[in-house]
Formats: sequence, structure tokens, C-alpha cells
Amino acid sequence: MCIKANGETNEKKGDEAMVKILVFGQTLRDCVEEPEIECSVEAPITVAALMESDPESFKGLLPFLRSSQLMITVNQKISTSETVVHDGDTIKLTPQFNPEYEGIFWHNA
Repeated sequence: MCIKANGETNEKKGDEAMVKILVFGQTLRDCVEEPEIECSVEAPITVAALMESDPESFKGLLPFLRSSQLMITVNQKISTSETVVHDGDTIKLTPQFNPEYEGIFWHNA
């Protein structure tokens, strides 16, 4: 389902629709093998569902996702874990350890 930047693959088949996931921040990078991962998508899917569908690739990031400690952007726009992604989208994951900013919760809270 997902392909790591080093070329390792988990079942890529032909010209499937792909979503790129970029992992930023040393804390998050320590949780994954590669900071850039491409995942095939058969249909539009939420960021959370995409990550949960491949626990092998995202196992270390799932606790951050579930505790709202990720700032998620899709195509350079601040998003949530419930944002739907499509073929060609780029997801950026950044650690967000304090989801409260000036009294306002990030969208994921």
C-alpha cells in the first residue's frame, strides 16, 4: 500500500492513484523508517483512515494522531485528520505538542 522514499514497497501495483506523506520534526521522524512515504489510494479517503489502513508504515505516528498532537496540512493548507485526500495530494505531518494556541484549539482537538 505504501512506498518509502528508499524504494521499499508494500504492494504497489501499476498506475495507482498516489498520495505523498511528508514527516517533519525529529520526534516524528524517529517514529518512521523514512520521512517521505507515498501511499496508493483507491478512492478519496480521510487522512486518519489512510494512516490507520497501513499500521506497518504509520505505527509510530498513530499515537500522535489519536492524541491530536499532529499539525496536518494537505496541499499546504492547514487541515484535520478528517480531511479527505485524493490522487496527487501531499500531506505534511508536523509535531504539535501543545494543541492550544492563544486559547484556541487546533482543528484536530
